[in-house]
Amino acid sequence: MGLYDFTFYDLINRNAVLFSEKTAWDEAADDRRRSFAQYKQQVDRLAGGLQGLDIGRGARIAVIGKNSWQYFLLYGAAAAVGAIVLPLNWRLSADEICFNINDGGPVALFADPEFVPLIDGLRKKLASVKSYFNLLPGQGGFAAYEDLMESGHDLRPADLAGNDPLVIIHTAAVAGRPRGAVLSHTNMMLACLHLNLGLHLSSTDVHLNLLPLFHVGGLFMAAASFHAGALNVNMRKFDAAAALDLIADRKVSVMFDFAPILSSILDAQSKSGANIHCLRKVVGIDAAETIERYQRVSGGAFYCMYGQTETSALVSLGPYNDCPGSAGRVIRLADVRLVDDDDRPVARGESGEICIKGPMVFSGYWNLPQDTAYAFRSGWHHTGDLGRFDEAGFLWYAGRKAEKELIKPGGENVYPAEVEKTILAHPDVLQTVVFGVPDPKWGEGIKAVCRLAPGSALTAEDLIRFVGARIASYKKPQYVEFVSELPLDAGGRPDRARVKKTFGGGPG
Repeated sequence: MGLYDFTFYDLINRNAVLFSEKTAWDEAADDRRRSFAQYKQQVDRLAGGLQGLDIGRGARIAVIGKNSWQYFLLYGAAAAVGAIVLPLNWRLSADEICFNINDGGPVALFADPEFVPLIDGLRKKLASVKSYFNLLPGQGGFAAYEDLMESGHDLRPADLAGNDPLVIIHTAAVAGRPRGAVLSHTNMMLACLHLNLGLHLSSTDVHLNLLPLFHVGGLFMAAASFHAGALNVNMRKFDAAAALDLIADRKVSVMFDFAPILSSILDAQSKSGANIHCLRKVVGIDAAETIERYQRVSGGAFYCMYGQTETSALVSLGPYNDCPGSAGRVIRLADVRLVDDDDRPVARGESGEICIKGPMVFSGYWNLPQDTAYAFRSGWHHTGDLGRFDEAGFLWYAGRKAEKELIKPGGENVYPAEVEKTILAHPDVLQTVVFGVPDPKWGEGIKAVCRLAPGSALTAEDLIRFVGARIASYKKPQYVEFVSELPLDAGGRPDRARVKKTFGGGPG
């Protein structure tokens, strides 16, 4: 480890000294609390167990489970030995999970008991995985988590640099396949610092850890709170009524939001009358109506942001009230420019692709050098998103480039190409175009406009079920419209722009 390097394991050691017996983690499900010193102690025990299996620098460890103390420990133990965590999105289909595992090539896999049957069904297809473990102590059908913790192997911390990889998070499927974004220790540390600075986090804060730890926002917000010496109150899975109770009981002061999280909490609060004035800071992306409602009810501040997995969650951040509708200002350690299709900077006020450089940029796509080179062309990371700067320097999100058209229902990323590929696998569908439409609950919904084979009796409900059985449920269309003809381009393919203009007003 170099003199100038600082890893997540260094942070664990630091906080065990600075905050020692202060509570770091409150597991709401069993009302158990653990201190910063306990986190360090248990990380070292788990890391020693991993080293006893020859899991060390560069090895991948897959994990599929709901948020838990053990899940967060696994990140710390991987950091101690130099391993790379491959968190799996449990909302994906079995085939999608199988692809992500094989793409990352982990040597060990940890699973919550509810996912053991799914993983068991895939074992013959997972050539790289040598060891399977339960994620929760005393639960599941794999090797016992306790055996690793009690292995008796003394930890030998790995000699790591800040730019060594810590996590591979698979992004939404571009052109039909996901890509693993490699994020380093430095990426995490800089995300922590920017969130601490932007949200004014301190050791007196209480963070409601409700976004999943497989999500870059969930992981880095939990890590940022840990970094600040704040308390993480953990929810295994989001439930609005339970979240409201925790906010009131634990005096939660900060949380991350993607629609419809905040609106559902506010709906629960309006029924119960619970006091949520403690919730002083909410960061994320939501509708103006929901943001302003939250600020009226709690008296707190909402922080808008823009970012993606590849930028360690953040590019810009700032209070909503500073410039309603914007995504805030560019974070401190980033340079952002907006460019046209020829990579030429656009004038202020004009829309262009958001490009970023700085230590927040990820290391690249796992085993995809050509994709990485294309994203990093001209020495900048090209996000595929469009934005504009106003005269005051606020960044305004302006959608996706055509080549990377994206739909974001409830904070998840869904590429139309993947949904279209699945829909076209149905024998009754001849052509389809999938795109995003406004949705009152999720912010953006998925709509499919389809031309069917003559005589087909396929219903919208049948098609939605067909898609939901093959890819993650959140990727299935909420709205389906059948048409006799789709407008075509000069090459005889469906003209996306004309279809969206003609049928994009809503569910149809």
